[in-house]
Amino acid sequence: MQDLESIFSGHGPLARAVTGFRVRQGQIEMARAVAAAIDKHSVLIAEAGTGTGKTFAYLVPALLSGGKVIISTGTKTLQDQLFDRDIQVVRAALKVPVTVALLKGRANYVCHYYLERARHEGRFPSRDDARYLPLIANFAQNSATGDRSDLPAVPENASIWSYVTSTRENCLGSECAHYSKCFVMEARKQALAADVVVVNHHLFFADVVLRDEGVSELLPASNTIIFDEAHQLPETASLFFGSSVSTSQLIELARDTRIEAAASAKDYAALPDAAQALDKAARDLRLAFKEESGRFPFQALGRNRKFDPALHAACDRLDALAATLESQAERSEGLEKCHQRSLALSEQLSRWRDLDDPEYVRWMELFNHALHLNATPLSIAEIFQGQISDRARSWIFTSATLSVGGDFSHYRSQMGLAEAHAQSWDSPFDFASHALCYVPKGMPAPNTPGYTPAVVAAALPAIEASGGRAFLLFTSLRAMREGYELLKEAFVRRKLDLPLLLQGESSRTELLERFRRLGNAVLIGSQSFWEGVDVRGEALSLVVIDKLPFAPPDDPLLAARIERIKREGRNAFVEFQLPEAVITLKQGAGRLIRDETDRGVLMICDPRLFSKSYGRRILKSLPSMKGTREVADVIAFFEAA
Repeated sequence: MQDLESIFSGHGPLARAVTGFRVRQGQIEMARAVAAAIDKHSVLIAEAGTGTGKTFAYLVPALLSGGKVIISTGTKTLQDQLFDRDIQVVRAALKVPVTVALLKGRANYVCHYYLERARHEGRFPSRDDARYLPLIANFAQNSATGDRSDLPAVPENASIWSYVTSTRENCLGSECAHYSKCFVMEARKQALAADVVVVNHHLFFADVVLRDEGVSELLPASNTIIFDEAHQLPETASLFFGSSVSTSQLIELARDTRIEAAASAKDYAALPDAAQALDKAARDLRLAFKEESGRFPFQALGRNRKFDPALHAACDRLDALAATLESQAERSEGLEKCHQRSLALSEQLSRWRDLDDPEYVRWMELFNHALHLNATPLSIAEIFQGQISDRARSWIFTSATLSVGGDFSHYRSQMGLAEAHAQSWDSPFDFASHALCYVPKGMPAPNTPGYTPAVVAAALPAIEASGGRAFLLFTSLRAMREGYELLKEAFVRRKLDLPLLLQGESSRTELLERFRRLGNAVLIGSQSFWEGVDVRGEALSLVVIDKLPFAPPDDPLLAARIERIKREGRNAFVEFQLPEAVITLKQGAGRLIRDETDRGVLMICDPRLFSKSYGRRILKSLPSMKGTREVADVIAFFEAA
């Protein structure tokens, strides 16, 4: 491997290739640690503060290693950024002849079969879907990848996508007439041949589950696996190592059966009738709950008299459809696939109903139009440890937030990484001079009804002083909406002419573009804006956090994990709840300073930072910056800019 010191030096290849490149000692040290882990086929946990340059720190040794590398990111946006920009820059600078492939889940690629079927069917939930269809058809004809992110004219959340993409369950595979030009198969073929494959966490764990079930793997064998944004892994892995079945899956099966029946079994009226009966039963199952959204433990079902009969009805209609499909399955490959899906869904529902395993927790999640029935392991440590010890390869876990005050024990225990080497590099940015941490006095207890109005009242002077340019991050959607309404009224009352943006008004990407362009906006957000958001420069100079981000104690997964820790005689708050809150808070605080010239105020409204013994521990986990409890210091900070 080339000398890392010279590569990252002020006269090295990266300095020549990257405008504004600066030598960072932490970046060099992290690159050395990654190179050592790759060389020894060992496990490394690498925490790198904002500005360390962790992406280049792992890319350089990875591209020079000569082995097969999988890089997994937290989101598809980061995945695209890595593939389109960062890897291209490093590869060109180092002049290494590595091949690179981008691989996403199959729902990200247009499917020729389902596109053709949708054009023939011509019936959609909305006029927008009918308008988008010709755009997608033209795109599929001319695109080299079929990746829907390359077609921004059709929104990411447009319902038409479910009509023109495939799933693992409904893909016709090699029996498909379009198999030779399948975008998914082409992407996988390129991934198998490439030296470096860029995926996301969801796809990685979907592949792990498939391999464990003995199904052919999506991802190629590799020498090195690198997880960026690795703090997201415990939650993502928990979902994939568990199981989930939804009313959406039942409705989509009914829809696909009806369409396939119209094409291949027009003379058999019982089939669309059975599909329609399942569609109604699935929708009735969702309607058994009055709530619009939320998470509920299995035990809560005892209070819902409608759920059990609705679930039985859905299972009966599903079994009836499966029996009807069996008699017609041989008439087309599409009907055969629908039959297989009906059997698989029936088995999943039965497994969820009958599950009696103390290591798993059953729970439900409600969305506007869907109900998900989940079974999730209380711990993934042992399962994941089995994946790591499966074969000799190097594993790199990196993020800006993996420790609590330099202590990695929480992350190690979650992921089963007891023996892993862990190292942390602080941000090179001058937080002491460029940032101020403000905790206002006189705030009420966070669980009182007047708390959100108090947050808005405390934040207003800071927002005026900063001239907007602010994020207000709330720990719940309810508080976010209340905060937005209160702030809107206050802006009118105080005659503040500042643009006010709210999460959900449009996509996150569009909101961020407007925020940057406006230059003096105030953006109100919840979980979506706590991480993975990068606004550099003066457009963002104030980040207000309403309260410490402890997960709701009635969350079914958290409640079950707390109960288990208590049964074992341990302290759930210290071992689990506090570290989780610290890591989330560090993510939110990390939105403020994104460049070495950035200046700003981090305002945390929660009085527990000073009234509770654990408050000091939380403050010590944040970047080292000056602290104040006086709004006058905030005003002076902005006046001095």
